[in-house]
Amino acid sequence: MICLENLSKNYAKSDVFAVDHIDLHVKRGEVFGFIGPNGAGKTTTIKMLTGILPPTEGNIFIDGVDLRKDPVAAKSRMGYAPDSSEVYDRLTGIEYLNFIADIYGVSKTDRKERMEKYLKMFEIEKAVGSQIKSFSHGMKQKLTLTGVLIHDPMVWIMDEPMVGLDPRSAHLLKEEMRAHVEKGNTVFFSTHVLEVAEKLCDRIAIINKGKIIAVGTLDELRAGRDASLESLFLELTDKGEGYEG
Repeated sequence: MICLENLSKNYAKSDVFAVDHIDLHVKRGEVFGFIGPNGAGKTTTIKMLTGILPPTEGNIFIDGVDLRKDPVAAKSRMGYAPDSSEVYDRLTGIEYLNFIADIYGVSKTDRKERMEKYLKMFEIEKAVGSQIKSFSHGMKQKLTLTGVLIHDPMVWIMDEPMVGLDPRSAHLLKEEMRAHVEKGNTVFFSTHVLEVAEKLCDRIAIINKGKIIAVGTLDELRAGRDASLESLFLELTDKGEGYEG
């Protein structure tokens, strides 16, 4: 569903690669976790994956569609939740959601049904008539997530999606992520909360200093050891060693 080939990014006037020639294949029907230390290249990878940043080298395919050659078709297959909920403060919540639905050509019937579902789930249905500038950080995150899901994309790409959510909303989002992949879709998300990744993800990739140093199921990463994801993460990122399951 997601294929990264030799993907790399270095910024102007720097010889250091923020993302260093990585290869990654994320399958249909899996929740895929993407973890790493601060500055490891997670957000840069996600911004290339969603078309926000152009790669220095490499290719990106979403459901077989080349992001570089047909960006509209590729982006129509994905929904992206960034790590910061920066939305149009002067719009009301409902105006923002209709704006997003218009961009993706969502019918009035479908948008109404999905708005009702997610606004109720996130408990912000009474707030969407107000300007977004009056929303708390958590409310903005919930509104952003509703906008991400309003066109029912096959691929969910989320950068720290639990940040700002209350425990109930985080729990319900995790249930939605699992239900989404059970339909044959894909969820790709980054997180610093390793317990969430350990419990939720079917497979995990660890990135460190721009390189993928481990990919696999938790059992594959353990390689027969009785170890938590936290201990594996600390061991691998400290050594900088590579492993692929």
